[in-house]
This record gives sequence, C-alpha cells and structure tokens, in this order.
Amino acid sequence: MPNPILPLWEYIPDGEPRVFGDRVYLYGSHDRPSGESFCDFKLKVWSADVNDLNHWVCHGDSFRTRPSSSGRPADTPWTDHSLFAPDVVEKDGKYYLYAYIVGSKGAVGVSDKPEGPFRLLSDYRYTRENEAAADAEVGDGGIFNDAGVLVDDDGRAYVYYGFERSWMNELNADNMCEVLPGTLRGPAVDDAETVPAERRFYEASSPRKINGRYYLIYSPRRGSRLAYATSDSPRGPFTYRGYIIDNGVDYPGGNNHGSVACINGQWYVFYHRMTNGTIMSRRACVEKIEILPDGTIPTVEMTSLGFEDALDPYQPTKAELACVLTGGCYVTELDLFTRVVTGVTDGCVMGYKYFDFGFDGTGEPLTFALKAHGRGTPCRLHIRLDSPDGEDLGVCEIGAGDGVYRAKTAPVAGRHALYLVAEHRVEGWMGRFFEGKPLFELEEFVFLK
Repeated sequence: MPNPILPLWEYIPDGEPRVFGDRVYLYGSHDRPSGESFCDFKLKVWSADVNDLNHWVCHGDSFRTRPSSSGRPADTPWTDHSLFAPDVVEKDGKYYLYAYIVGSKGAVGVSDKPEGPFRLLSDYRYTRENEAAADAEVGDGGIFNDAGVLVDDDGRAYVYYGFERSWMNELNADNMCEVLPGTLRGPAVDDAETVPAERRFYEASSPRKINGRYYLIYSPRRGSRLAYATSDSPRGPFTYRGYIIDNGVDYPGGNNHGSVACINGQWYVFYHRMTNGTIMSRRACVEKIEILPDGTIPTVEMTSLGFEDALDPYQPTKAELACVLTGGCYVTELDLFTRVVTGVTDGCVMGYKYFDFGFDGTGEPLTFALKAHGRGTPCRLHIRLDSPDGEDLGVCEIGAGDGVYRAKTAPVAGRHALYLVAEHRVEGWMGRFFEGKPLFELEEFVFLK
C-alpha cells in the first residue's frame, strides 16, 4: 500500500501504531475533507494483518464525545468537545484508550479487544483539593494534551503529555487511570526558550522502549517535523537525538504527529500529510526507518512508497500519491471518489518517489498518458527523472479542457523518482497574461509500453 496508506477517502492524522498479536492497529484523530478545524467528535480504528499491509480494515467508531446519528450515546458525560490524538496500550489482557479532549479533562477507556469499542473507564484521576495542589500533582492544567502511555517491562505505567512543555507522571498500574501522587516530572524534554525551535518540545508525546532505551517522539516547535529524544529511565530526562521525518520538505507542510512501530522485523515511522490547501484534512503515511545500535534513527525522506518497495509505472498512479508538491499546488478532494492535484500554475512541480521501470532489453520508447481537467490555458507538462531540473524525458501537451493526453518518452529502465513540471505554452508577449493562471488539475497517469 503506497502513501497515503488507508483508503484515499479516509483522513486519519496523529497516528499511533501498535502491534497486538498478528495485527497492526492505527489509532488516530479523525479529520474531515472539508473541515475548517482539526479533528472530529469521534475516534476510529483501522488495522491490518502484519503479513498483509496492503489491506486495512476499518473497525468503525471506537469512542465518541457526542452521540452518533444512529443513536449511539456519547462516552464522556462531562464534555462534548472534540477528540484529539489517542493512544492505546495493553495491560493484563485489557486495552486502554487515552484520549485528549480539547479544553477538558482527558478520558481513559477500556476494552477487551484492541479495536474497541472502548467504554469509559474514567477521566484522569488525581488530587485536586485546590488548583495549587493540582499543579503539584500534574502538569498541563490537568488536561493531558496528546497523551502517550508506556507500560514498562516491570508492569509499571507512565503517561507523557503536554503542550509547549513536556510532562510525565506514573499511573497506578492496577487501574491505569489514577495518577500516582509525587510522580510529576517536567520538563521531560528541554523546552527552554534558548533551545533551537527545531528541537524544542511543542506537543505530540509518544513514548516507546526500544532495545532497552526509552524514546520520546514528539513534535518540536518547528511543527512539520517528528523529533525524538532518548533516556536511560522512563522518568527522563530525555536528550534530543535528532528528527525522523519532516512533512514540509518540498510539500505543503503543517503540524506533524506520529510514532514508530516494528512490523515483521522492519521499523516504520507513521506520520501524516496535509491536503485541501489547509493544515487540516490530514492523511496517514508511513516510511521505512532504521534504528542503529547507538540508538539513533537516521532521518528519512518523504516518499510515495508507504509499505511498498517501489511503485509500478505501468499501473495507473493516482496524482494524490505525490510526495513533492511545490509552487503552490496541492491535493484536494472533488468528491468521495476523486482527488486531484489542483492549483497547478507555471513552474509547479509534482514529484513521486520511486518507480521501478524494470528492464526489458528492447530500448523502446514509452508512452506517458495522463488524465487532466484543463482550465482553459494551453500548457505542457515536462516529464523528468531524478530531479525537477533534469533533462526532459518527454513533454506532454495539455489542452484547454478535460481529457486524456499522451506523450512519447525516451526509453526508461531502473529505479527513479519522477517529476512532472508544469509550464504554460503561450509564447511571446502574450505569455505574461497567463502567469499565475491555473493550468489544469491532474487526476492520474500511467506509462505504456
């Protein structure tokens, strides 16, 4: 399954991947394609067999702060605010959901199954005789922003959370919702104003224990990255080690939130990308990563691959799989079945990494075909390999209306990134009238032998 990894109509950001048994589960927020704000009033769960990551199953709504249209009641009687960024852990055969609720105390749910649905166990329990006492016991005003939970090998449980400052507490492992008195630690990651923005803690805490080390993955002040810090203790302090991925490199970036999981011996980072010309409407993506013996995680680039080793150029490629979008173009949803790259003007680049063209020994040219929605401006699309500034493999002339357009290309073999570079084709002094004008919307393309 390429990126995005879920069905292309689904918008699941803030993904927390967890492997339980023979399935990997993705817990995340729920965005809407035309949303004017982050998230929704429900959480959904998706899962896949660890041996078949190309087929994800939706388990439906797992938790709600407002009743459903079908009559399912809300799970939180004290609030109906929107749900953000959940995490789920297993303890003694039970599965515990930790949900951040905007402007309200967070919720802890429990289920006998990792997919839920989760019934309300409690809000977070902690001493609150007065505000001063509460501040001594928990951070973040007692809301537990973007909470992530770690159950250690000895059975003890820890919750990590915070907005603009990182906090942690130990939980009572007997009930998994009570904050133990005297366990508050903060900051877990350095958040001083003197710390560079690309490493300073902002939000999105996600703890992991890997090869005996404790990791805290988080969104730094430069919000398009996922950074990570390590410690020898679950209580910290955690030392910044680097960043894993940046969703804003040659792409319309925004906040990032995700974590890592090992599936069949391969480590992945789960993160999200923006669509619809906003920082909302985010969709789940993954990249393969490596964790070195010294505990570091080399930074990886954003690709179109997801769980795949390569894309097949001889099968139709949806335009929305682009991992490079520069010049102002972006992915948008026209309807449930159709998403396009829109906002394409002169000089815009749409990039896809990576295709494996194979090698058949004939050296014959290929045909490039694309489905586009013209916008009345004569234009062309330069087809280039490995660099947006590289030599043309071919040039596709695109008309003023909707249609399928074709171009002959030079022979291609091997593994390459593909870059499609837009250009209006009005020559001479008239060309200046078309500068900045929309050229077309790209829906899909394919190479033909």
